[in-house]
Amino acid sequence: MPKAKSARTSDAARIESLFDEAAVRFPGERTISVRGAREHNLKNVDLVIPRDKLVVFTGLSGSGKSSLAFDTIYAEGQRRYVESLSAYARQFLEMMQKPDVDQIDGLSPAISIEQKTTSRNPRSTVGTVTEIYDYMRLLWARVGIPYSPATGLPIESQTISQMVDRVIALPEKTRAYLLAPVIRGRKGEHRKELAEFLKRGYQRVKIDGQYYEIAEAPALDKKFKHDIDVVIDRIAVRTDIGSRLSEGFEAALEMADGIAILEWADEKDEAGNPRRMTFSSKFACPVSGFTIPEIEPRLFSFNNPFGACPTCGGIGHEMTIDPMLIVPDEGLSLRKGAIAPWAKSASPYYGQTLEALANHYGFAMTKPWKDLADSAKLVMLYGSGQEPIRFAYNDGMRAYEVKKPFEGIITNLERRYKETESDWSREEISRYMSETPCSACEGNRLKPEALAVKIAGCHIGEVTKLSVSDAAVWFETLPAKLTAKQNEIAGRVLKEIRDRLRFLNDVGLEYLTLSRGSGSLSGGESQRIRLASQIGSGLTGVLYVLDEPSIGLHQRDNERLLGTLRRLRDLGNSVIVVEHDEDAIREADYVVDIGPGAGIHGGEIVSQGTPAEVMADPNSLTADYLTGRKSVMIPKKRRGREKARSLKLVGAKGNNLKDVTVELPLGLFTCVTGVSGGGKSTLVIETLYKAVARRLNGAMEHPAPFERIEGLEHLDKVIDIDQSPIGRTPRSNPATYTGAFTPIREWFTNLPEAKARGYGPCLRHLRCLQGQALRPRDAGG
Repeated sequence: MPKAKSARTSDAARIESLFDEAAVRFPGERTISVRGAREHNLKNVDLVIPRDKLVVFTGLSGSGKSSLAFDTIYAEGQRRYVESLSAYARQFLEMMQKPDVDQIDGLSPAISIEQKTTSRNPRSTVGTVTEIYDYMRLLWARVGIPYSPATGLPIESQTISQMVDRVIALPEKTRAYLLAPVIRGRKGEHRKELAEFLKRGYQRVKIDGQYYEIAEAPALDKKFKHDIDVVIDRIAVRTDIGSRLSEGFEAALEMADGIAILEWADEKDEAGNPRRMTFSSKFACPVSGFTIPEIEPRLFSFNNPFGACPTCGGIGHEMTIDPMLIVPDEGLSLRKGAIAPWAKSASPYYGQTLEALANHYGFAMTKPWKDLADSAKLVMLYGSGQEPIRFAYNDGMRAYEVKKPFEGIITNLERRYKETESDWSREEISRYMSETPCSACEGNRLKPEALAVKIAGCHIGEVTKLSVSDAAVWFETLPAKLTAKQNEIAGRVLKEIRDRLRFLNDVGLEYLTLSRGSGSLSGGESQRIRLASQIGSGLTGVLYVLDEPSIGLHQRDNERLLGTLRRLRDLGNSVIVVEHDEDAIREADYVVDIGPGAGIHGGEIVSQGTPAEVMADPNSLTADYLTGRKSVMIPKKRRGREKARSLKLVGAKGNNLKDVTVELPLGLFTCVTGVSGGGKSTLVIETLYKAVARRLNGAMEHPAPFERIEGLEHLDKVIDIDQSPIGRTPRSNPATYTGAFTPIREWFTNLPEAKARGYGPCLRHLRCLQGQALRPRDAGG
């Protein structure tokens, strides 16, 4: 009992001392106080930091900065916020573990902005993540003008007489339904609407693709979206039904806000759906008959079937057989395996096929691929057309001949990829495929009707391909190109778009295009996008915790990033940044230096205060480097280069690379640097690494476009060391990952006592049942 009382007295004294320190250091200011933080390597840390300030946590790697900022302060702030919600809301949110800490006061709802890729979803882009594209969809839907692809002229409204003439021009006795599309993609049971249709004298409707008598229509689930068309009339085309059609069109246009549909009763289109013709009293081309049924924001959504390109489904690209992957090494001959898909086959069939082609077209099997005539290459890759070729085969059991046209290697693989039901075959063929822009939408992701709508001569896809800086200029000058009425409609939308573009520009992302896929962004770029989005949200009273936002950012752009952090603070938020950057430390309102070492040698507050106070502290290793007392030594002598050993990448064109050719020396430490967005990652990772990995490692990577690589004969494999987690299983640890645990197990197994007891290596293996703890197995809990 006396010991417990003494411990309580000691804790009370620590709390009192902590609050006394806060009152002295931050008189009259609100603070966040942490007492007894022991998460990971933290050693019972007590800390008081000011609220509504820019606070930088710095120190050696592994000293405990993230443990204190993310795993303690952020985790507790997020946990308390989630606990304040209802039980129903909590089931949709991830509940964080309570950190190992005695007490935290002064917290507000916390938001973590870490360095991780925003989304691997191929439909996610810079425009969608920042919500800029949502406002753009609204803008094009409200002030966009549709143009005819056939004439290039603005599309005007159709008259009822023009609609009648188009129907009567159809073949005699064509049977069809005249429909009024009254409900499109709306949730609800729609009983009231159906009753109203019946009251007005209509008997049949088409609900979600099926025809029903209204009185027998099924009950609709209110949680799902539904499409409902009213059957205005059933017709068989004749020359004398003009007046009847006029009345039907008039009723349909009145019910469906200017839209009417003629659907064939017994004729399908290429996709197997009923053939239909759309009429609009608003937008229709009298020359080609091109019609836009309705201009709504969903028409410009590539995530909605209503607006997505039917060929690529809104992805913007297709997977096609890549000739460069079929023949990865043009220095090889056909006999030595130039044709990659056929090179490893044990069957004589492929070699005999090439022999027949060589005999027919007169080229040598021993000649390198690069020296063959273009005509011979085209025949092998794409086939002989209608020209028959005599093939002689001998499989060891029987010999036979056949005369037929040659299908072509690429043509054959494309056909098999489409026809096969085998996942294994598809995966094998996909090794020789690359992404190419969709042939229908040219990478714009949208159907022709959406791309026909333009503002100032540009459709929405063209504007999304602009960089952030170019798009900002385009939207800034747009009001001068709009009418007074259009400006009145677009005013608020344009303001939201311009603000978000400015925020992206302020965090150094002016080089990104709005159509850039989120999955291709680096962790630093994704983090700065989320940072820009948070500024755009205008939240106040929030605790933001950021993980090294300056990583990957060129020194030129650092000031803009720091200005963004100051703006986030000035909105009335507390900003905690885990950072090593010198500029960020000097700009902070308050600095916390954690150390003195890493791991078990860290976990303590070495120094804290304003930047000037920390730099004056002789105990701070960070201060030694900030003041110049210590510095990083630069070697005076460098290793010499062997001119004969280098890797040359020719014609790299991925993302913003402009036909780049680069030669990298082998056996040296080479640094690729440049301004943020200059194309470093695209060149080294997306092009060089993926191309080499595909050639040497047999990887299924899809490199960015390039012409060729020279010097691969000097390498046997390539390894990409990135920042992704090394394992997600709870049984994985540094000892098992590095292989160090294997000799440890063997050493213990060879001990005399282990041999006497009959213990084998399995007893000390985490994945072996004999070696796992009974409770809680081997997770270490």
